[in-house]
Amino acid sequence: MKHLFKKQFAATLFAATSMILVQPAFAKSADASPRAMTEVDLATLKRIGSPTVSPNGEYVVYQLRETDLTANKGRTDLYLVQLNIAEQEPVKIASKPEFNEHSPAFSSDGKLLYYISNEGGSDQLYYYDMDSQTSTQASNLATDIAGFKLAHKGDKIALWGDIGRECPTFGCKDDGNTATPGPGTGREYTQNFVRHWDSWETPGNYSRIFTFDMVDGKVSGDGVAMDGKGEGRLIGDAPSKPFGGGEEIAWTPSGNGVLFAARKADANEPLSTNLDIYGNNASTGEDLVNLTIDNEATDTMPISSPDGKWLAYAAMARAGYESDKLTLMLLNPVDGTRKALTENWDRSVGSIAWAPDSQSLLVTAGDTLEHPMFRVDLSGKVTRLTGDGNVNDVTPLTDGSILYSMNTVLMPSDLYIMDAAGKSRKITDVNAGQLAELNPVVQQKFDFAGANGDQVFGMIIKPANVKGPLPVAFVVHGGPQGSFGNSWSYRWNPRVIASQGYAVVTVDFHGSTGYGQAFTDSINKDWGGKPLEDLKLGLAAAGKIDPQADITNACALGASYGGYMMNWIAGNWNDGFKCLVTHAGVFDLRAMSMETEELWFDEWDHGGPWWSRTDAEKWNPVNHITKWKTPTLVIHGEKDFRIPYSQSLAAFTVLQRQGIESKLLIFPDENHWINKPNNSIQWHNNVFNWLDSHLKKAK
Repeated sequence: MKHLFKKQFAATLFAATSMILVQPAFAKSADASPRAMTEVDLATLKRIGSPTVSPNGEYVVYQLRETDLTANKGRTDLYLVQLNIAEQEPVKIASKPEFNEHSPAFSSDGKLLYYISNEGGSDQLYYYDMDSQTSTQASNLATDIAGFKLAHKGDKIALWGDIGRECPTFGCKDDGNTATPGPGTGREYTQNFVRHWDSWETPGNYSRIFTFDMVDGKVSGDGVAMDGKGEGRLIGDAPSKPFGGGEEIAWTPSGNGVLFAARKADANEPLSTNLDIYGNNASTGEDLVNLTIDNEATDTMPISSPDGKWLAYAAMARAGYESDKLTLMLLNPVDGTRKALTENWDRSVGSIAWAPDSQSLLVTAGDTLEHPMFRVDLSGKVTRLTGDGNVNDVTPLTDGSILYSMNTVLMPSDLYIMDAAGKSRKITDVNAGQLAELNPVVQQKFDFAGANGDQVFGMIIKPANVKGPLPVAFVVHGGPQGSFGNSWSYRWNPRVIASQGYAVVTVDFHGSTGYGQAFTDSINKDWGGKPLEDLKLGLAAAGKIDPQADITNACALGASYGGYMMNWIAGNWNDGFKCLVTHAGVFDLRAMSMETEELWFDEWDHGGPWWSRTDAEKWNPVNHITKWKTPTLVIHGEKDFRIPYSQSLAAFTVLQRQGIESKLLIFPDENHWINKPNNSIQWHNNVFNWLDSHLKKAK
């Protein structure tokens, strides 16, 4: 492999565009005056992901997204780094500028690097020969590959993509959509869940897993469907939609079977959180079995121990509740016995990886504004391994070291490696040059006595080395079972808001995650109660802790549940803020209960369907609209089916009809989130202008 580095380095030294294509890992910025971070910076920062380590532990390959503002989209390439060399320049491999390469994975012998590329016009599997440094197309299937997972021996592969349920192969001419029989353009449905997240459902078409033999590095044959045959077949998405991925799919150590999580797509699907873990024979597809049939709540993230003695997974206990605690479980595949490994640990598991010796597992979990990595041994003992920051992509190595990615509220993700003694070092710094140009920002955690006297936590993020009072941007997180913790975001980003000259204050109110399940549960049927009290007390506490944060000159902002809270604040705390920003916010709980798609969320949080709720109108913002008076910016995406955009249209109508200063920003091509680069820039321009016009009038 050393000749690869020499060859690539020579190419970058003499290529005129090398500094655009290959960013030095620990680059220093040019001599330039520091400046405020802008929305363009946020949109164009590089995004690292999907690291994979070679079997010998010598190399890591990761995907890197760069943003093309002209094309209004991102492009992904693959980079390679040697793990035993400090402060090195990553080498771009297996990449072509006009195409996207992503999801890298090494073959079992480390000679080939597999990845997905759209080079041939659709997303197919390719491999890069590490010796010859050449790429070869490894699949030519009838439909796009959404993801893949190699068997441990490398002789088989699991592929998944959207395929008609009656299609016996990986893709057919007919996509299976039974909702469009024609001859007109109308969609016809006979059961609920007609749309999901940002698209109308295509009944008859599902995310499906097929296994294939690998012959000479290539995908061979028509494949074997893992969702079963005949009357016992599974009808549902695997991985689950809209956010499930490779973490829901695993091979058994022998390579004879595939494990995956899926939820049945039946009339109960809009109300069901019952993901189960299934297993099937990878060669025949005829032995489909539900391994968690006795649990009617979520079971997910299956992964077999390297020695084959245990199947680990995460499980919730309460059906219909998407934010219940995820407990780390062990299943003995021989006798079927189970053990709740973290039953007595009041944290919810976010990811699972086995140590190579099968004697412990590495997990991540939210914990008081942070999202660290922990080791859990087979007795259930939990040991925290990292401090501050948001850890992801945990990969244990055979020498006892651990590769992982980490970000904070001030810094986007990079890769780190922790040695067997527990010492970590950073091995990438993909945004070093751009970040070095920006003015520093500081972060402070604080806590206070919130509702019921409970300890509640928050953060203050503000520009460093700035004197005098700062107007406050009070940002309320969504979920509501979430956290505005110490993590990076490309949507609601405290650093870029603070860089405009604001003290950003966040509060993890009752209902937030990372403080134990009882605290998370406490928002149930209480959306406008304890959380609002926490927000009031938290803002007051922030003003006392940091007098530079001028809480008398503040605007509040929030999305999703945070948007609900803006609508609730408008009628129930209408003397607190000079302006509001409500993004994709719930305006009318009654309409929301019958218009949203994942009914399980709305019905769990509020106590069943609208007509059977006790005191259903108690926390409904629409009942307080005559008390609204605060200038409000209203934002939504037309493709948002989680909280339909009509909720924001109604809020804007109320503001306009009452003569309250207001503005509506609608994105026809966005969903619950604003993802496209130029849309993100426009979003930030509107938000910053709104804040400035109400908080910086004296300037």
